[in-house]
Amino acid sequence: MAGLSDIEWTDATWNPISGCRVLSPGCTNCYAMRMAARLQSMGHAAYAGTTRKSGGRPVWTGTLHLNDGALEIPLRWRQPRKIFVNSMSDLFQDGVPDEFVSRVWSTMERAHWHIFQILTKRPENMLRIVVQNGLAVLPNVWLGTSVENAAYKGRITTLRRVPASVRFVSFEPLIGRVGHANLEGVHWAIVGGESGPRVRPMEQSWIDEIRAQCHQAGTAFFFKQWGGRNKKAAGRTYRGRTWDEFPEAASVVHVATE
Repeated sequence: MAGLSDIEWTDATWNPISGCRVLSPGCTNCYAMRMAARLQSMGHAAYAGTTRKSGGRPVWTGTLHLNDGALEIPLRWRQPRKIFVNSMSDLFQDGVPDEFVSRVWSTMERAHWHIFQILTKRPENMLRIVVQNGLAVLPNVWLGTSVENAAYKGRITTLRRVPASVRFVSFEPLIGRVGHANLEGVHWAIVGGESGPRVRPMEQSWIDEIRAQCHQAGTAFFFKQWGGRNKKAAGRTYRGRTWDEFPEAASVVHVATE
């Protein structure tokens, strides 16, 4: 449920919640569904009942597990890390109690030497929970949303209303043109193509459009991958170089003192 990660924009993953639900086209080929199905078949209690077979492949059932035993894990990691929160799920999905989100927040506040990156496809839930529960704007917590094509860029408008020290957008998997997106108040953008056996291709012109808008808004731009059936072979080079920009807050870390 937690450990070091090979995701290019983070160092580790932490999953205090297991299970999810398909929400939009970006979820269709989600790697987490395949991984959860594998863990479920191995008898991993945290993933019991989280997936079922449909059309010959695993899909989320909507069953959730709140993993209380995982809440303290970041406190045991003494070296500062960038931590992707719920890489296998969505902290702000329907069915997660506000009280549990507050407990996750408490851990992140206590583990102040780490940077926590929280990504959701449900920014309206994020906005409600953060505001209604008075969750602190923590300097080490980055809040983001996923946008796969133009039909879902309204998520960015909602994200811009969320109180956060760093806001970011993951355009991954980018499965269609986004068009004009107001990135004012967004500190970081990640772009990546889909990978896996049923991949949908990404066009360079879609990336160009996002990159230009990042430049105009002063938003850090990170190109993760082209994707494809063999993402390593496709590589990470875009316009003749790699793009590994982070928001300025990424350099502000503190060594653990607890």
